[in-house]
Amino acid sequence: MSKPRILIKYGGNAMINPQLQQEIAAQIFKLQEAGFEVIMVHGGGPFINKALEKAAIKSQFVDGLRVTEAIAFAEIQKALIGEVNADLISTLNQNKLKAIGLSGKDAGMVQAIKYQHKSADGSIIDLGLVGEITHIDDSLINLLCEAGYVPVVACVADGVDGTSYNINADTFAGKLAAAVNADQLIVLTDVDGLFLNYPDPASIIRELNETAVNEHMGTTIQGGMIPKIQSCMLALKEGVKKAIILNGTKPEQIAKYVIGNEKIGTTLTLQ
Repeated sequence: MSKPRILIKYGGNAMINPQLQQEIAAQIFKLQEAGFEVIMVHGGGPFINKALEKAAIKSQFVDGLRVTEAIAFAEIQKALIGEVNADLISTLNQNKLKAIGLSGKDAGMVQAIKYQHKSADGSIIDLGLVGEITHIDDSLINLLCEAGYVPVVACVADGVDGTSYNINADTFAGKLAAAVNADQLIVLTDVDGLFLNYPDPASIIRELNETAVNEHMGTTIQGGMIPKIQSCMLALKEGVKKAIILNGTKPEQIAKYVIGNEKIGTTLTLQ
């Protein structure tokens, strides 16, 4: 019988704090000990911003998505694979895990095309080398999970013509979770969930269905929270059973939610 599978999207301030990195690694070990297979997808916003700043390239965003010119992509790829992924693998391996660093490029696992972004007024905005996933081959991830490894995937991928693309990590996580038949998608961010009136703790929205998401989109749901919520809804529509947004700066929430079934964060549902 196959084990339940969890995909964790890792990002935000939990990535730049070494202590939090260690604590998240310990949480993943707990999940493995409890019988779960774990896959990680990571972005690297703070590291990318720093790399671009060092290269004197201005960071630009549209609707929470990073504009990626060719000159910026080279720096983004170096930061994601050469720094974030490599360091994360070291941390996980130091904490009794067997982590394997990957990107969407490995074994042609993820294929992408140029993403055509439509703004609120319906016009198309060119985001540069930002990709949209067209196909995922789950065979490599399956092999690694079944052998007890934790695949850690950076969100870059190639097109059929060899063009490399930067893909929003939240979107990448949602698509990958669906492709590998994950039972749960956990999106880690810097807050306790979606707030109706941030930062009032009493205003956290514990559950959102598709209708409520549409009602809150662009008002309560804005900026970087847009792709997070959208990735959860996408994963649910493509077969993932549960999707939740948790606070990555409170790593203990992961085991509390998965193993302890505590009602924390913001859970997304279809109905």
